[in-house]
Parts: sequence; C-alpha cells; structure tokens
Amino acid sequence: MTNLSLRGEDRVLHVAWPNGIEADFPFVWLRDNCPSGFHPQTRERQFDLTSIPMDITIDSAAEDSDDIVLTWAGDGHVSRYRADWLLARRPGVGLADPARIEPVLWRDDLDPDTLPRAAARNLMARDDALLDFLIATKKTGLALVDGMADDPEAGMAMARRIGFLRETNFGTTFEVMSKPNPNNLAYTSHALPLHTDLANQELPPGFQFLHCLANEAEGGGSTFCDGFAIASDLQAEDPDAFRLLAETPVPFRFQDEDYDIRRHHRVIDLDPFGNLQELHFNAHLAGIFDLPADEMEAYYRAYQKLMQMTRSPDYVITTRLQGGEMVIFDNRRVLHGRAAFDPGTGFRHLRGCYVDRGEFDSRIRVLSRMAG
Repeated sequence: MTNLSLRGEDRVLHVAWPNGIEADFPFVWLRDNCPSGFHPQTRERQFDLTSIPMDITIDSAAEDSDDIVLTWAGDGHVSRYRADWLLARRPGVGLADPARIEPVLWRDDLDPDTLPRAAARNLMARDDALLDFLIATKKTGLALVDGMADDPEAGMAMARRIGFLRETNFGTTFEVMSKPNPNNLAYTSHALPLHTDLANQELPPGFQFLHCLANEAEGGGSTFCDGFAIASDLQAEDPDAFRLLAETPVPFRFQDEDYDIRRHHRVIDLDPFGNLQELHFNAHLAGIFDLPADEMEAYYRAYQKLMQMTRSPDYVITTRLQGGEMVIFDNRRVLHGRAAFDPGTGFRHLRGCYVDRGEFDSRIRVLSRMAG
C-alpha cells in the first residue's frame, strides 16, 4: 500500500511506496503535471501555469486502487495520478531514458575486430537487432556494418532506418574521393589528421555513416580515436588545460565560392551537468583565434597539448574499410581521419551522410518502448 502525507508547511506531498522508495512532490509541480492538463493525443502540456497561484494548496490526498487522488483548495479541481507514474518521475531523479547510455571509453588497446558489428540484412529487417546495435554503437561511439549491398543508396537506406538525414552545405550525401577542384580536404588524396566534421556549423552533425563502395588504392587506412578518452585523460593530467578548452570559445570557419559558415565553439563542450558532451576539433576549419592577447599563449599551450594527444599512438586505432562495409561513428565524440592514398593505384570511394544525435536517440527510445 502506498502511504501519503501532506506537509503543508513544506508545500509537498510525501509518498512512500511499498518497495521502500520515498519522495516529496511540491504542490506546484503536482498541479503543473496533472494528467488533465495534457492533450490526450499529442501528449503536449495545455495547462497554463499562470492560472494558479504559486502558493496553491491541497485539501486532501487519497489512494484509489493504483491511483493517487488529490483535491485542490480554491477551485476544487481533482487530479488523478498513477502511483507508478509518480514513482518514475520523482523530483531529483526524473524519467529513465533508454538513450542515456554511459560511454565506454577506449584507447589504442581497442582491437578494431572487437568493435560492434552487425550484418546489414539483420539491421534492415529486425528491430531487435537494430536496437542492440544502436545501444552498442552509443557506448563506443564507433561501429561497423558489413554485407552492404553494392548500391550507392544502400548506406542512405540504412541511415534512414534510424532517422532523418541531416543536410549540410555539402548536400544530404557526400562523396569521399579524390576529385578535381576540391572545396574540402576530404576530396583529395592527402592524409587527414584526426578531426570532427563541420565544427564551423551552429550544430555540427551527430552520427556519420560512411559506406565504402571501393577501396582499391594503396594507403587510405581509416584512423579513429575516442575524443572523450582524450578529454578525460587531459582533465586528470592537466586540469588547467582542460578548463581553458572547456570554457573558452574559439572560431571555426568554412568558406568557398557559395558559403561562408562561421561559429564559435568550445573545443571541449560539457553538458549542463558537467559531463563530457562533445568535442569540436578540426584544425583545418579553425578560424583565427580572437582571444585577448594576454590569454592567447596559455590557450595555445592547452590546444597544442590536445592536438598532440590526438596524434599519439596511445589513442589511435587504424582499420582499412573494405567494399561492402560501412562505418558509423559519433562525429561529436569520435575523431576520424585517414592515411594518404595513391589514386593512381586504384579507386577509393566512400559515400557518406549524417543522422543527428537527437534522431539516433529517438530511435533507441521508440525501439525500447516497442520491445518493452
């Protein structure tokens, strides 16, 4: 039996569940979240918070089967809450999120052969296989799909199975190959140091999908490192450098004949709770640093230290993508690059697209709900 007690002096309803969990629910929170205040189809809140006083009070609280029933003073409104609904949303804890997956940090000791890997046909046909794969990919930030059809659209179809494709100034899809008059170093045969894509964007893309259609040229091995592992180690080894990179926004810029896209970002970005959220690191797109002169050298030292860590074999893994494979990685966590290749020795062609993190997480939540 659920025990209820009104604590008027604290303006909370105290609830104790049979499983031993207890929680306090402020009166105003309860009124704001009365089930009657949400649209029954859209589930959006319709209740107008300005319609009640902040010192609203409850006349009575009672248990009715699995419901908790409150009668409000003043207007006599009656609110009914399922006890398990309140349990799942108690203040200070909040609703469980299947997409809130703790990252598993990795360094050079990660064997590429142990990365999350799945067959394309299973991911396209089975929701349970897709859910398991998305969860595993979220943990490492990096995964592989094999058995992709020999079709330039196959990678896009896989990405759309997860969410909407993100369009950028390079289009909805992009072709990673050596081509004349490139407007990006990815479209050359040069080596690419580890980086995150499109740090110049207001919101850099989330997950990147790179479908290998051909990789016959000499060289061109793909390199990756876990930016969260580097940032975590930097915080432990040099807290001042970490603080500068996490607190100081610097400019990034992409420009060609048609676009001039600029944005200030922190190289290391923390979420509102102080956890690592994303990295913005792309030396090729870094703008002209515009910090005050007396802060410049200290920042450069921190920035250089992070850059040196991305070049260290302690963090980098290398794999050579084969035709029919696709690599998926979190562009705001995992840095990627490649070795130079010789286009005269064979054709190398990767076709890519992006799905934002929000779409990726939404798919995990919906599939979890269907499986539950």
